[in-house]
Amino acid sequence: MKTALTIAGSDSSGGAGIQADLKTFSALGVFGMSVITAITAQNTCGVTAIREMDTDIIKAQIHAVYDDIEVNAVKIGMLSSSAIIKEVAAGIEAYTIPKVVLDTVMISKSGSYLLQKNAVQTLITDLIPKAFVVTPNLHEATALVGFEVVDQPTMQKAAKVIKDMGVEYVVVKGGHLEGDACDLLYDGKTMEFFPNKRIQTIHTHGTGCTFSSAIAAGLAKGMDVYNAVAEAKKYVTMAIQHGFPLGKGVGPTNHFFALYEKVGIL
Repeated sequence: MKTALTIAGSDSSGGAGIQADLKTFSALGVFGMSVITAITAQNTCGVTAIREMDTDIIKAQIHAVYDDIEVNAVKIGMLSSSAIIKEVAAGIEAYTIPKVVLDTVMISKSGSYLLQKNAVQTLITDLIPKAFVVTPNLHEATALVGFEVVDQPTMQKAAKVIKDMGVEYVVVKGGHLEGDACDLLYDGKTMEFFPNKRIQTIHTHGTGCTFSSAIAAGLAKGMDVYNAVAEAKKYVTMAIQHGFPLGKGVGPTNHFFALYEKVGIL
């Protein structure tokens, strides 16, 4: 059994964050472990409160996992502050972690800031160079590169700038594009596009978390980056297609649809 570790925030409604990551790992046949960086009170309508974990307990969680269990890949999500970013970066350096997927979580779908504005530069200088794959959406890419990322040409331009920050692979997610969704993978030489028709649904809570954790699961199982991204794209598309109207707002994706269908639950 391959393993993957998620270092991220907790979503009390279960659709995003740590909860989405662990569901994704399980659905894709990888044993999931977690380091909780923050606790959010949130539901399908939005985030109502955030409490950061102190850096000592974040450090202790990282060490507890790595001192006992082999970790095949890591997904990093919500980090909230510069102090937490620095602590996580120190943990990566201490254990020479090779397969780190960094989802540059900054703002929730409801507009709540999940990364303090003054921590963006710390993310760029301290953590992106230690990542193997980084997966910003258009808004996050804009914050990282300092110019508007709104279409495929600016996605390609942004991917080059982010690659120069020291990461091995850049995936710029195109879920916020006009028209069809199209993600971009850049390795420093080749631009690979992963297009698909836009799914007409509002139930997309946790899609970014799910996609990045699916990439990490693929890497944990030994896939190369291209195939890990391609399979993650298929998985998150399936999860969005079968998302459901749980709650009063933006419902979650369906992480286990393929398994439920297989055993006749659906």
